Amino acid sequence: MTGRWHLPNSFGVSLKAAFDRYGQLCVGIDPHESLLEQWGLDDNVQGLEKFAYLALDAAANSVGIIKPQVSFFERHGSAGFAVLEKLAQRASETDLVVIMDAKRGDIGTTMTAYFDAWLGANAPFICDALTVSPYLGFDSLKESMSSCLERGKGIFVLAATSNPEGAKLQRATAGGQTIAASIWDSLGAINAVTSAPNSSFGSFGAVVGATLNLASFGLQSVQEGVSKSATPILAPGFGAQGAELSATRQLFGAGADRVIHSVSRSVLQAGANGISKAIQISKSELQAGLLQA
Repeated sequence: MTGRWHLPNSFGVSLKAAFDRYGQLCVGIDPHESLLEQWGLDDNVQGLEKFAYLALDAAANSVGIIKPQVSFFERHGSAGFAVLEKLAQRASETDLVVIMDAKRGDIGTTMTAYFDAWLGANAPFICDALTVSPYLGFDSLKESMSSCLERGKGIFVLAATSNPEGAKLQRATAGGQTIAASIWDSLGAINAVTSAPNSSFGSFGAVVGATLNLASFGLQSVQEGVSKSATPILAPGFGAQGAELSATRQLFGAGADRVIHSVSRSVLQAGANGISKAIQISKSELQAGLLQA
């Protein structure tokens, strides 16, 4: 595996470099019980570690981004977290952009502690970006955003998620727009004034499910893809959840160029011997979709 290349201190710049070098596919590392079984591994820490390392090795030099799902490590307790810490260290020695899918969100010193754990100077779980929840108030994230800019890190804020339980809240209106649209607009405003000069992307992204009708969430502007400083999108839902990589233009319109297309089960279920080929197939499908008018 090659080492991380040197870039200006901006997550948005790092993300754009990953897109340019490897494309827009992201491999989720989700070692849940059924996948461990499919891989012929025991549902224990040893199986977890082998799965995680094999998935990392398959992703490195094939894609530019990985997204470990923290919960599947946490379910194994402190030993599982130790595996995640070692995985993060190994990933930091590659040129992968690492987004930890932890969905943290809190206020005051508690949120600061979460930042220190994942994105701080001495963070045990080394990563480039973290998924966070805005539902204790969007302003509760602003101190973390400021710290991200100092550290060259990023966050992805839950805006419109693919689970049906989230729709009622995220489609609710306040001040004439949906909650999801308010989060999207807030991110765009912050990115517009904080992005690195000449950067295509800001450092603060939105989580937007690929299986959604964006108009129903008030997110038509996502598909327009027009922004002075574009907000990157982390889009789960491709593959096993039903969204097709080849349909990314239909789903996201001009905004597809800023989408991180996340796949996990659809490539992981190919097993240790098939995951590398599955990743390449997904990359080809995505490239074909992006080339559509």
